[in-house]
Amino acid sequence: MNRTFLRPGLAALLPLALSGCMAVAPNTEANLGRAMTDLKNAQTLNPGARADARNPNGVAGSTAHSSYQAYEKSYKSPEPQSNAFTIGVGK
Repeated sequence: MNRTFLRPGLAALLPLALSGCMAVAPNTEANLGRAMTDLKNAQTLNPGARADARNPNGVAGSTAHSSYQAYEKSYKSPEPQSNAFTIGVGK
């Protein structure tokens, strides 16, 4: 066999063969998705709300329901628009 091709060929294949035995970025895979989980947890107001049966901070249920009904009604029958030059006048 010709040694001029054997040595460069082995030298090129050796790193490929050794890279197959190496673990794939263990530190990267261990922390995969950690940033997204941390951001989601930072935006959660009360992480233990599922275990707490009391009302959450905010509006009572009946008040929220009537507010949402008024919101839906505003789209079913919107107020007619007035003249653009009389903004806030006469209300």
